[in-house]
Amino acid sequence: MSSRKKSNLKKKNTGPEKAWILDVNMGYGHQRTSFCLKHLAPGGKVISGNDYPDIPRKDYRIWHNSRVFYEFVSRFKRVPLIGEFVFFLFDKTQKIPLFYPRRDLSQPNFYLRQVYNLLQKGWGEDLIKKLGKRKLPLITTFFIPAFMAEFFNYPGEIYCVVCDADISRSWVPLKPQESRIQYFAPNKRVVERLKLYGVKKKNIFLSGYPLPKENIGLPDPKKGMEILKKDLGYRLLNLDPQGNYQEHYHSLIKSYLGGLPKQPDHILTVAFAVGGAGAQKELAIKIVDSLSRKIREDRIKIILIAGVRKEVRDYFLESIDQTGLKSYLGRNIEIVWEKEMDDYFQAFNRALRKIDILWSKPSELSFYTGLGLPLIIAPPVGSQEDFNKRWLTELGAAIKQKSISYAEEWLFDLLDQGWFAEAAMQGFIEADNLGTFRIEKKIKELKEKNV
Repeated sequence: MSSRKKSNLKKKNTGPEKAWILDVNMGYGHQRTSFCLKHLAPGGKVISGNDYPDIPRKDYRIWHNSRVFYEFVSRFKRVPLIGEFVFFLFDKTQKIPLFYPRRDLSQPNFYLRQVYNLLQKGWGEDLIKKLGKRKLPLITTFFIPAFMAEFFNYPGEIYCVVCDADISRSWVPLKPQESRIQYFAPNKRVVERLKLYGVKKKNIFLSGYPLPKENIGLPDPKKGMEILKKDLGYRLLNLDPQGNYQEHYHSLIKSYLGGLPKQPDHILTVAFAVGGAGAQKELAIKIVDSLSRKIREDRIKIILIAGVRKEVRDYFLESIDQTGLKSYLGRNIEIVWEKEMDDYFQAFNRALRKIDILWSKPSELSFYTGLGLPLIIAPPVGSQEDFNKRWLTELGAAIKQKSISYAEEWLFDLLDQGWFAEAAMQGFIEADNLGTFRIEKKIKELKEKNV
């Protein structure tokens, strides 16, 4: 069961009541997104739509089986030949069609029809009836709870937060022109994609992806964002050791950041984030091994993000011991792991303040480039991540992972050229970083309207 199973749908709110916040505990993406909005929820509690207190056994079984299958397929993908084929068949259900030529893409796919067949059998009715006893706006970071809310006539507003840079037809209900579901879109491409799928323009809001407020500061782009700008200033010093980027773009840095500190407040730090299925843990250790000389020379720190998977943390500990780098744990090698999901997200957000480069598959973490973080893109898993990768590279905020065996060479070559510094500024300027505040504002306006 979820680490959030203690969330009580009947609990009285002790703070300002604003909106139900829903996610599903299937991978980190939907939960990481909801974590940034939890302050809007009664008591600051997020509800897992697939794992809440007293969920009917039949509902839980449907969710559980789909989660187990997804994690199995994600790990099985690594099996030569047959693994790729099995994942290809699975990914076809979530495939994103080419955007051009612009055309009507509102016809529902097979997966969507299956979802609605389950809704007709009562899947999700219990959850929506419980939530409907208190008429709050409902914000979900996964599309199926939004479908449930509409199908079972939830009495309040229904919002769905999109967690990818482009989306499949599965995110939009069976009859989009008749739907009242409203979308918070992270970028302009998602706005246009939703229109192609048949969503009414009035139901689409270009909010930006919700990022952690504790990593941003006040929302004003000119006078605010003091935490983000401070961290980015120190980061740029590590990302541009030869000063090449600073020399060419001094005026740009000054206009956005007001200048840079005199010296870094931490050593160059690269973080590798393992996904929710734990499928790329071996890649993380290969990176550590490739950069071992720089680790020993105190030239770089590696943070391995294990999330909440104990088996991933234990694998990291055992592998680091085998590479002869155990004595560097806690100094130039750090592992971020927590038992509970919320504790992990808090630890991750704290670590972000001293991370200079984020190395990860292009998941929802792609949007964290809005914090001024350049990304190294590990191999994508699935159609949505392929499109996230494209979005990042078009922004100029990331590079594709090169040969791990020679990471020490190409990583430091790019640093000396100032490329990572440029990518950090591109992400900060071009990727929206105020999504949390815009969603918060929308809910506040709705509340004032209904008073």
